[in-house]
Amino acid sequence: MFGGGLDIIGNLTGGLKNVHLKGSVVLMRKNALDFNDFGAAAIDSVTEFLGRGVTCQLISSTVADPNNGNRGKVGTEASLEQWITSLPLITVGESKFNVTFDWDVEKMGVPGAIIVKNNHASEFFLKTITLDNVPGRGTVVFVANSWVYPKGNYRYNRVFFANDTYLPSKMPAALKPYRDDELRNLRGDDTQEEYKVYDRVYRYDVYHDLGDARQVLGGSKDFPYPRRCRTGRKLSQTNPERESRPLPLLQSIYVPRDEVFGHLKQSDFLGYSLKALVDGIIPAIRTYVDLSPEEFDSFKDILKLYEGGIKLPDIPALEEMRKQFPLQLVKDLIPMGGDYILKLPKPQIIKADEKAWMTDDEFAREILAGVNPVMITRVTEFPPKSTLDPNKYGDHTSTITEAQIGKSLEGLTAQQAVASNRLYILDHHDHLMPYLIKLNNLDDTFIYATRTLLFLRGDGTLAPIAIELSTPLIEGDLTTSKSTVYTPATTGVEAWIWQLAKAYVQVNDYGWHQLVSHWLNTHAVMEPFIIATNRQLSVAHPVNKLLVPHYRDTMNINARARELLVNAGGIIELTVFQRKYAMEMSSVTYKNWNFAEQALPDDLIKRGMAVRDPSNPNKVKLLLEDYPYAVDGLAIWQAIEQWVQEYLAIYYPTDSVLQGDVELQAWWKEVREVGHGDLKDAAWWPKMQTVAELVKACTTIIWTGSALHAAVNFGQYPYAGYHPNKPSASRRPMPEPNTEEYALLAREPEKVFIRTITNQLQAIIGISLLEILSKHSSDEVYLGQRDTPEWTSDAKALEAFKRFGTRLEGIESQVVALNGNPQLKNRNGPAKFPYMLLYPNTSDHKGDATGLTARGIPNSISI
Repeated sequence: MFGGGLDIIGNLTGGLKNVHLKGSVVLMRKNALDFNDFGAAAIDSVTEFLGRGVTCQLISSTVADPNNGNRGKVGTEASLEQWITSLPLITVGESKFNVTFDWDVEKMGVPGAIIVKNNHASEFFLKTITLDNVPGRGTVVFVANSWVYPKGNYRYNRVFFANDTYLPSKMPAALKPYRDDELRNLRGDDTQEEYKVYDRVYRYDVYHDLGDARQVLGGSKDFPYPRRCRTGRKLSQTNPERESRPLPLLQSIYVPRDEVFGHLKQSDFLGYSLKALVDGIIPAIRTYVDLSPEEFDSFKDILKLYEGGIKLPDIPALEEMRKQFPLQLVKDLIPMGGDYILKLPKPQIIKADEKAWMTDDEFAREILAGVNPVMITRVTEFPPKSTLDPNKYGDHTSTITEAQIGKSLEGLTAQQAVASNRLYILDHHDHLMPYLIKLNNLDDTFIYATRTLLFLRGDGTLAPIAIELSTPLIEGDLTTSKSTVYTPATTGVEAWIWQLAKAYVQVNDYGWHQLVSHWLNTHAVMEPFIIATNRQLSVAHPVNKLLVPHYRDTMNINARARELLVNAGGIIELTVFQRKYAMEMSSVTYKNWNFAEQALPDDLIKRGMAVRDPSNPNKVKLLLEDYPYAVDGLAIWQAIEQWVQEYLAIYYPTDSVLQGDVELQAWWKEVREVGHGDLKDAAWWPKMQTVAELVKACTTIIWTGSALHAAVNFGQYPYAGYHPNKPSASRRPMPEPNTEEYALLAREPEKVFIRTITNQLQAIIGISLLEILSKHSSDEVYLGQRDTPEWTSDAKALEAFKRFGTRLEGIESQVVALNGNPQLKNRNGPAKFPYMLLYPNTSDHKGDATGLTARGIPNSISI
């Protein structure tokens, strides 16, 4: 096995047998994560780990034990020794210990795995175990990044593998049984009861935990959905088809323990911030609104939120919250001193110019470079047609006419504009129309289904040239529509009618962004991939090592969302116009989800924004060249794809190797048949028979978890934190000429505008949430970075990853240069807010993008 290994041993030991291996263990105590000042916490009682507190046993990768089913031989237990205090490159809160193993390499072979037992009363976070100077091998690193609970909590030994990478067929025979055992433990298919905090079970379930009065999502043809993680919680006593809800403040929704942030700041801050918002700040805002029932009357009133803040009443819920939460974690939300001032930072959209958002240029630019830049499509026929079933809905063809738009087409006819790729549309008509009757029966709600027609001008910018607002009209058995078309106006009351038309469009776009572009198409669709990866791909598998960084924290934030945000009565229902129909509507949209179209090039082609072009490095050519999301996105996509290609080529030299990989085939089968099982019969699923299919699938998964999520998440507060720019709801219909509402609009236009959109309570709560969700944490790991440098022992993989990082840093320079090019008017726009959402931030190792910077692509959906 070792070639000349035994001679090496002799030389190293001067002819004596080397029966000791020395190494070090890096771990973090549980309470090191509970403080912001870790110094004292880390030192206090660190000695509890010495002696028999934590023991480790090496497992041989080369010498099998015939008395133990031919598993790798297990060494004697070794305990942690002295605590090493002067630690280079150790994060605050981590502790490093020496450890010495009785291990004769000549008899026992090279260690390939290790058993770790925790004999304490509380858990710790194990990062790495490193062996130095292993004869014939050099350094061996076991990467854990795992919570280790007291051993009595497990029915099995906790085993961690060295950071070598093996396809199942190449795993050393002595380690194969341990690999299989670990996957069986993670699948936990034989465990039925409610899972405990220390459990590591990855199983699937439908969304039947949103509340007794909400639809079960998943498992039916009418309401399909990606699966989420099973919790094992009891069924509801009042509705046995639903899972019971966790008790507020006392219980959290189960996620496998290693999915809960093992790192320092973000997690606890995020969890505490959301709970603080729900349990303390929202009740205070409600009381504030009740005590001062006046609404905002002018844009100046709204700007006070950012300038002086609003003084919240001193209510018991706020005091209670202060007692419950470590204060430093919520001080950003409620400053000290008993003043309870809720002061919000000024969003970037109004920083340079408080009125730029009202311009048509900025409205159109945000469709290409705002928080929801994934909806615009090219018009291929005029007038635009509907995809609604004519047997139910009649004819929903757009009522926009050539006469209405002719003067805006720079001398072209509508057909010429279509033929020359200059007519585009933001179309929210078809997906909202079927729900409008239900939605408009809700209190204080009036929603239109909108279509916005845009013209590509000679300078590369878009101009909105018509907005169609439609409501349902019942005619016999058909739900047809009644539509009105509005065109730009710049003076008098008509200018305000046009501003309102744009606001109704933004309401549609906000709701679709939150529930579909953001929640469904990133958070929800990723969870089945995470579950399947943990159940079917060993940590030693190359695809597990490739994908796992892009899963960090996603299941945890999704569980928090089901607990506080997307549940019945949660913040989303409270603030977004779909209200109690929000999740149900996202389920109807999922019927048309297509994994193949989540790849950025395919998405752009589907929307008509690009055409195939084999001569282009991205294999596509943009038809609208100054489209910041697409330009930066394609550069990122190409870098990810090249990295994935180079990495997978190391392990899959041919398609037949991939076809024979039992773990990989089981993983893909489970993703399709269980995780996304409601769509398992769709023809678009890759068959996973070629390396090219795997490259594209992994590139798509990484793109979704990193860049796509960054593009639709971190701009939320910067663009929608000033709610007149991106309102989450509308309450009244458009004022008609010759009515009192129309006359009021002429007299007090700002007041009518503000009282048509999101109400004061919804607005303050909504933007408080967006502030939390739009922040980069100080310990963010960005695309092209890894939190564990020793993630693999494979030099070729490490070199390929380094090249990936270099390419991403090149893209950073490219993004800055594009933003500085005055010819590219969509990069900054009237608001003078440069597009940085897809700036990778790979070069930042100091946390410079922390906070509301609207800059940087984290590896994963962690907020």
